Amino acid sequence: MTVPNTPAGPDSPAGPDAHSDPFPTVVGADLLAAEPEERARRVLPELAIGGALAAAGAVLGLAAGGLWYWLAPRVPLIATTTAIQYADPEGEQRVGADGVFTLIGLGAGLLTALVVFLLSRRRGGGIAVALGLAAGGLLGSLIAWWFGMWLGPGSSKADVIAQARHAGVGVQFGAGLELGATGALLVWPMSAMVVLLGLSAAFGKREEDPPPYWAGPVLTPTDHHPVAPAEAPSTDPAPADAAATDRMPTDAASTDSVSLDKPGPERPVQQQ
Repeated sequence: MTVPNTPAGPDSPAGPDAHSDPFPTVVGADLLAAEPEERARRVLPELAIGGALAAAGAVLGLAAGGLWYWLAPRVPLIATTTAIQYADPEGEQRVGADGVFTLIGLGAGLLTALVVFLLSRRRGGGIAVALGLAAGGLLGSLIAWWFGMWLGPGSSKADVIAQARHAGVGVQFGAGLELGATGALLVWPMSAMVVLLGLSAAFGKREEDPPPYWAGPVLTPTDHHPVAPAEAPSTDPAPADAAATDRMPTDAASTDSVSLDKPGPERPVQQQ
């Protein structure tokens, strides 16, 4: 028994690729060696795909920002005659706002990864798809953060004082949205990449592994040719035997003619 992936030794049958280079060509070497026109023709479509995915992520970021502004809880504030205080000092509204942003980013990452995988499954994905999805997720998170805070009141000191004056003394009002956990900006791109990787590994396009470099050619069903059926032995005499049979009367006739033409020994005549 031979250990799998064992190179052929001196006693092993060598195939046609036995002496080929065991080290494959570096991926992308053909692209680097190509002409500028050919290189541009092959790179520009990939850049277009990545740019389209990034732009789609930016557009979805606007929707995510509006959803965050709508669902996130507000920190309640109240104005007194001397200061502006928290109406609920032990409230967790700020944490809730960060949690809502995180969940929105997680859902956006799952949705975008699923859609991109279904659309790019036939072409086999590619580095442009992955990079475009990651860039679109990060850009969408940043836009959602900015758009959600832009929709609501400002969180600066001047904005809070203006809201307190507008609300009046003893009236509660909500503070502006703030994202305390800035790490939540990475939830969208990271979740999208993880989901895309999982879907590609489970349901992605498959390619057959090439045979080892020491293996011989593998015959496919189309490589076999039909074999003609063997002919039954013939009972007729062989042509050589027939020729010999045809020559036999001729040889006998020639022998008789020779014996008749050649004089034989004379017999003595008996006298009476």
